Amino acid sequence: MDSSIKKPSLILSLLPIVILIGFLAANVYVFEDDATGGPNQIALLFGAVVAIAIGVKLGFKWKDIQQGIIKSIKSSLGAILILLVIGALSGTWMISGVVPTMIYYGLQILNPSYFLVASCIISAIVALATGSSWSTVATVGVALLGIGSVMGISEGMIAGAIISGAYFGDKMSPLSDTTNLAPAMAGTDLFTHIRYMMYTTIPTLMITLLIFTIIGFSLDTQSDAKGVEDMLALIDGAFYISPLLFIVPIIVIGLIILKVDALPALFIGTIAGAVAAIITQPQIVNQLSGITDNYFLSSYTTFFSSIASESNLQTGNKAMDDLLSTGGMSGMLNTIWLVLCSMSFGGAMEVTGMLKRITSSFISSVESAATLVAKTASTCVFFNATASDQYLAIVVPGRMFADSYKESDLKPENLSRTLEDSGTVTSVLFPWNTCGAYHAGVLGVATGTYWMYCFFNLISPFMTILLAVLNFKIRRFTKSQK
Repeated sequence: MDSSIKKPSLILSLLPIVILIGFLAANVYVFEDDATGGPNQIALLFGAVVAIAIGVKLGFKWKDIQQGIIKSIKSSLGAILILLVIGALSGTWMISGVVPTMIYYGLQILNPSYFLVASCIISAIVALATGSSWSTVATVGVALLGIGSVMGISEGMIAGAIISGAYFGDKMSPLSDTTNLAPAMAGTDLFTHIRYMMYTTIPTLMITLLIFTIIGFSLDTQSDAKGVEDMLALIDGAFYISPLLFIVPIIVIGLIILKVDALPALFIGTIAGAVAAIITQPQIVNQLSGITDNYFLSSYTTFFSSIASESNLQTGNKAMDDLLSTGGMSGMLNTIWLVLCSMSFGGAMEVTGMLKRITSSFISSVESAATLVAKTASTCVFFNATASDQYLAIVVPGRMFADSYKESDLKPENLSRTLEDSGTVTSVLFPWNTCGAYHAGVLGVATGTYWMYCFFNLISPFMTILLAVLNFKIRRFTKSQK
């Protein structure tokens, strides 16, 4: 660091965060669920401006701060591209009948009493197979949300069940990027990390399923039985429904299992959905284009418009029309705006050294296992809330605490497990985090509506701390291993 640059004090480092939290709290009170439609983005920019002003006061040059912000934004470009493709995929899968077919058969198979548990388990299995919570939520998650909504179940509960299952599968899958990143940061191998996570992750999932079971059997959805029958009739009348349409999501899941990167796999799924629409849903294609005398032109128009912008299907039932409407790529722009503002704030805080100053105040040379794990977990959550990115919430604490774990004779799998239990899963709980913004955008359910039902994500950090407090399955170096 340049000798002319002063190190930030703890009070100065906390100031942008305090101001940001104040704005965010006020926005939730004033704008409620609409807070992520613009107010929170502006709050993040105000927070970034405060961080920049402090940085300049400390001696940082604007050019260097700007480069730090740009670097932070660059790290989110992959997520932004996926968001755009997910928007396109949701459009073509809706008009092709893929999602309506999932909803149609799901309504006949799934019972409201065990729907939440089933949603959690289905999401967990798909995420375990694909290694991606994002792809899981964007595919089967969207369908499950539609099914549950028709049954009259709260969208927040449904989203919480889907996300809980998706993050369990993501954490435990060797194909997951974060599952590979955490052991790399801690200094252990992948399968040791996965096996060691089972001690915290499986009990957390069992508790989550128990809670959803209790909630499911306490729901009063009998009055919606006729509504379900009406929805089935509307879907059957509006779309060509066939098990053959499942070929489209099977293609995507198969590509991801074969380790094809998420972006090209989802893009292929988008094109497959558009082709399926042209072949199987001519009435939908003509309705959306408004062209009835030239099917080639009608198909061409609907192909591009469904990918790029809103698709509003007309079935004669407002609830069904709302369920079947999609925003295409343009529907993701608000979420992308939130991601860009989040990364601007995180970049300003990181490049000026304020994030490091806050977290370094927590570290001592030698800690008890319980204290060290609790500090690591808290730091991961802190980075998810401030740096707005789950990767930073794994990488930075992983680097910060690695030596402390060694000095305390704790094996690196203790650290890697804590990074996942706290860094990976809590990212979805903050609306300004890239993960929170993504899932809210894809599902169309505000983070403030679903976070309290993400039981797996909420319980995981406490479970990892609890095991450390009980000194259960805390691996230490023996004298011969030092």
